[in-house]
Amino acid sequence: MALYFSSRKIPQLKGLPLSERAERLEAASKQLSVPEKTLLNILKLCVFVPVFALIMRVATDWTSLLWAAGVFLLYPLLLKPIQYSLSAKYLPPRSSKERT
Repeated sequence: MALYFSSRKIPQLKGLPLSERAERLEAASKQLSVPEKTLLNILKLCVFVPVFALIMRVATDWTSLLWAAGVFLLYPLLLKPIQYSLSAKYLPPRSSKERT
């Protein structure tokens, strides 16, 4: 499984505008199997739980709010490539009309 850090790097989506890539990725992500959806949801929890734990510590240490923001910024860097990679196999191949 190749990791795609941008939707432009997915072979089936090359040369398409951003809105079209987003629509196709959304349709492909709806076709994910239950184990794949479960994996993505568990990874989301692994990002969000520490954020909320750090926010609860703000009363004793205000710098934990900065750490919470930093961890929250990891969300797209960690999960989007995995989501793109899992969804890429459900994208239909490009037709000859789309390639021109």
